[in-house]
Amino acid sequence: MFSAKTLRLAGVGAGITALAGSAHAAWDLNLPRGVTPISQQAYDLHMLILWVCVAIGVVVFGAMFYSMAVHRKSAGAEAAHFHHSTFAEIMWTIIPFLILIGMAIPATKALVMMEDTSESDMTLKITGYQWKWRYDYIEDDITLYSNLSEASRSRLHGDPNENKAYLRDVDNEVVLPIKTKVKLLLTADDVIHAWWVPELGQKKDAIPGYVNQMWTYIKEPGVYRGQCAELCGRDHGFMPIVVRAVTPEEYVAWVAEQKGEAEATTQQAAVDVNKEWSKDDLMARGETVYNQACAACHQANGQGLAGQFPAIAGSPVATGELGAHVGIIMNGKPGTAMAAFGAQLNDTDIAAVITYQRNAFGNDTGDVVQPKAIQNAR
Repeated sequence: MFSAKTLRLAGVGAGITALAGSAHAAWDLNLPRGVTPISQQAYDLHMLILWVCVAIGVVVFGAMFYSMAVHRKSAGAEAAHFHHSTFAEIMWTIIPFLILIGMAIPATKALVMMEDTSESDMTLKITGYQWKWRYDYIEDDITLYSNLSEASRSRLHGDPNENKAYLRDVDNEVVLPIKTKVKLLLTADDVIHAWWVPELGQKKDAIPGYVNQMWTYIKEPGVYRGQCAELCGRDHGFMPIVVRAVTPEEYVAWVAEQKGEAEATTQQAAVDVNKEWSKDDLMARGETVYNQACAACHQANGQGLAGQFPAIAGSPVATGELGAHVGIIMNGKPGTAMAAFGAQLNDTDIAAVITYQRNAFGNDTGDVVQPKAIQNAR
């Protein structure tokens, strides 16, 4: 639960902070207290145990230094001659035992509270992919995919100091109402991921074929950022999480807006799938889809990464039999990082990106795939 900043600065921060003056806020040494009951209780428990350890350190080292100073040989002190003290042995057994019990009781209460997902007001299912997140609002029947935003990816080689949200912006934020107990169900589609937002106070693995659960109750509106905390492959560092906490009234309005947009998108998709698209239009739309869904692995220039992700340029798939190409895009390729996009993209987007791949990067097949063909292939 420690932030990277906390770990990085823990060794040298005290002295630097004293000298930093107006820059004090930039050198925080502690973990954040957060905006949920879990994060705040974890912080309070951390501080309690910290001060218990400080007190123990003061007593132990104080006794050591006092003994070394007062009972040193050069001052004429002579060592006592004894081999056993039942009283001392009882004390150094009972006192640590009582200290541990005193720390274990609040720690156990905190752990029990963290695992209690009962009486939740809503449920959010979170699915990890290489390398994006899918969010399903169970009660509201809303699904959205969250990717690293194009603006963030374009800053990949920029200066992190110029933007506090460097590589931490997404195209679709997670919107949650404040003062609402939200059950979070976590799973994954390919490899193990981990969903972590420090201000919310919990981190848990998303494992393929298994459903973990935790909960959150955000007290204050705001934007809270996190990331995947499990090494999950090449783009592990490009799986940010952005949670926007809003008032219940704003959340209701957001849900209505999302449903309206989804209905409009469905209606437009029904029109698009029956439309006869020109090659130029498909190529233009396909380039956009490719940059959003494919470029992270196969690269914007279609050259891929040797030994990791095959190139699209000159690919036997992108220049070979069309049906096989459609099958891989829609169903993925088991045993590889190639995900199934059949459920993620609509018929028009799949038709467009296949057309683009077969006619870009020097792949001059001349093939034009219409959305109706994808619909029929499902």
